[in-house]
This record gives sequence, C-alpha cells and structure tokens, in this order.
Amino acid sequence: MPMQQALADFLRYLSVERNASALTVKSYREDLTQALDFFRQQGAGEVDRVSTRMVRAYLAWLHEQGYAKTTTARRLAAIRSFFRYLLRNGQVRENPAETLRGPRQERKLPNFLTEADLTALLETPPRHTPLGVRDRAILEALYSAGLRVSELVGLNVQDVDLDAAVATVRGKGKRERLALLGRPALKALQAWLQTREQLLASLNRQTEAVFVNLRGTRLTVRSVGRLLRKYLLQAGLNVRATPHTLRHSFATHLLDRGADIRSVQELLGHRNLSTTQVYTHLTTSRLHDSYRRAHPRA
Repeated sequence: MPMQQALADFLRYLSVERNASALTVKSYREDLTQALDFFRQQGAGEVDRVSTRMVRAYLAWLHEQGYAKTTTARRLAAIRSFFRYLLRNGQVRENPAETLRGPRQERKLPNFLTEADLTALLETPPRHTPLGVRDRAILEALYSAGLRVSELVGLNVQDVDLDAAVATVRGKGKRERLALLGRPALKALQAWLQTREQLLASLNRQTEAVFVNLRGTRLTVRSVGRLLRKYLLQAGLNVRATPHTLRHSFATHLLDRGADIRSVQELLGHRNLSTTQVYTHLTTSRLHDSYRRAHPRA
C-alpha cells in the first residue's frame, strides 16, 4: 500500500475509532510524515518495504540532527503504533519498530508552586474589575480542580454545577470526568458568571463559553498563558510557570497532605496510574531533602 494512503487511513482510524483529539491526530501526522519521507529516501515506496534497519537508520538520523530524546522516543512510538495498525489490517507482515527501544529518558519532575506562592498568585487579580473577576476565577479553577488549560477554556455554562460544586470537563481523547471545585473557586466562579452575564448583555452577544474576553468570544489557551505570566510578574513569582504548573501544584499539594494516589489519579483524569506516580517521586524527594537537612545521621 502507498505510504500516503496508509497514513490517511491510520489518521482516520485515530480520529473516528479511537476518538483521538485533533491535537493528537496532528501530532501523529507530523511525526509520521517526516518518518515516511525518510523511508522513501531509503528506497521504500510502500509500507510493506519498510524494514527494521530503515527505522534504526531513522532514529540515528534524528540523533545526528540534534533532536531531543523525548522527541525521538515519541516518533518511535508513533511509528510502532502506525505499523501495529497496518499489521492488524493485514497490510504488512511484520512491525519493523516492534523490537526497537527508544533512547533512555531522564525523568523530569514536574515544576510546581508552593502553597504560599499559590496563595500570593491567587490574591493578585483585582476584585473590582471585570477582567480581574474573570482572571481570579480562572486561576482558582485551574488550581482548585487541577484542570488542563484546554479543559478550562472548553468549559460551557451547562458544564458547571455550582450547587454540587463540580464541573464536567472533557480531557484527552474527549474523555469526560467530574472536576471538584473548592469553596474559593466556587465563590470566584459565581462572581464571574454574574459579571459575564452583564458583559454579554452589554455586547448583545450570546455564547455557551464560561470564560470569554472583552469581545464576548471564548478565551484561548494562549490568552490564559499570557494572563498567568502577567500575574506571576505582579506577584514576584517564577515567570517560567505555565497554566499546567497549577495542575502540577494541585496534585503535589494533595499528595503532600495525605491524599490517596488513586483518588488523585481520578481527579487528574489520568488513564494510567504510572502517569500520576511521578508526583509521588516528587513528594518523596522532598521528604528525603527534609530528612537530610534535619536528621543527625542522615
């Protein structure tokens, strides 16, 4: 089967049958397009001509070009998934990437803010301006519920149940989960929803989006990143923090205070427990630091 046709079929399978997000499909398309172009240059005109030797040569080329280990590992995983799909459908006789291992990864611990830093950040937006009311609700929701920024900007009014203190969010792979809202987040959201209603009425606009800009249109992921940087600067905090840092802080603070890791997994919407376990490494390393500083025989 020609390369392009096989790739188109695989991307359609991801989107329709696996219900993958548009971002996931885009990532696979970019990774596989580069790999398949390389295989063509190696003389493989069709997918069943790709060999393990070619895949190994591609990984070596990525290394020579200075690609990060994480990028190389991701592209190998994409090739492996692609050929696994083709093998199931009888379009190739073997998976040329099945036996290959990606580069050893250095596991980075997620960045997070301390509870004191979070308190300072959450108190920074002004309480008496429409944007300040909105931004306070955004920061409270990101931290209180551990939301991904894409989940936050995707929230619609009907997704938020203030009486039950929960929000229905759509995470990776369009999987739904209930996110819990703490009292400060509830109070901030109530204030914003009232302000939002007045704003939309003044603009004579209607929208389902919870978080909108001054033109009454849905807020974007980039806009949330920009407003976070502004408040980090104002609070004198680490300006390299991102909206995802608040999600990392949510998980870290829960585990620090004794939350069960399975509960944290559920709240974060992680499919695999191993994804959540990185936070236990973080809290354990902090315990070791405290132990070494304080114990006379550490």
